[in-house]
Amino acid sequence: MNVVVLTLVESDCSNPGPRTQALHLADELKARGAAVRTVEARTPEEIDAVVEDPDERIVLAADTDEQVNAVVARLTRLAMPAPSKRPEGLPDGRTIPDLPALAVLPLGTVPGIVVRLGLPEKPADVAEAVVSGTVKRTDLMRHDGGGVAVDGVRLGGGDRPWRGVVNLDDVVLADGSEQILACVVANADGYAAADDMVLAEPDPADGKIDVAVAVPVMAGRFRKRLRIEVRRAKGRAVAVHPADTVTYIQDGLAGQLGRKRTWWIEPGAAGWYTA
Repeated sequence: MNVVVLTLVESDCSNPGPRTQALHLADELKARGAAVRTVEARTPEEIDAVVEDPDERIVLAADTDEQVNAVVARLTRLAMPAPSKRPEGLPDGRTIPDLPALAVLPLGTVPGIVVRLGLPEKPADVAEAVVSGTVKRTDLMRHDGGGVAVDGVRLGGGDRPWRGVVNLDDVVLADGSEQILACVVANADGYAAADDMVLAEPDPADGKIDVAVAVPVMAGRFRKRLRIEVRRAKGRAVAVHPADTVTYIQDGLAGQLGRKRTWWIEPGAAGWYTA
């Protein structure tokens, strides 16, 4: 059995070599009969060179959700068929085949995705999961900007309401006329809450996206009062079209969205080595 232990390194940082946890993992894998190599990657192309061998099992040594997202994005890109071709045997409701399984070894901190998907955390447990070959499959979100999300996305939040249209399949959750306090597009539950409000309770293996929109509304017939209304729905694809720019966070990576974006679900596309 061949195993590659991949660590992502910032391009402007010196390379100190494999981290202690990665060395411990390599020892645990070798003790179980695996042939192990450790590799550092600084660019997406270097990630491709590591993960494209179908005969190697992949372990990502990571501190953050962003690093997990970066590798899953490259696995998705490598697996993506040509736009004009749909491979035979592709599952219904999918645009990509099953991705190669990935193990995640936490380094200085434990990525939230590891916790939320219930993946092993200690080197010995990660090694045992990889060697046993037990794979847990979960859904994956893709969007029309070319990216992916394992956990999900939160748009807005805090004290800056925004306006926009939010459609999930045939359901209109916001028509653009109201202020939106927060919107979550969730696969797992990392962004299921905002400002102490639980907006969604997603299942990362149910084949659906959970979408929730929190809007302030006036209630009461005689004495008006402000309350927060949360509109929820599940489905396959959601389109969010902000009227202006809105801040978002996706798998730990923050950015600004100023155009319409569509996310859709790839049921069971992601694979994870687990106990």
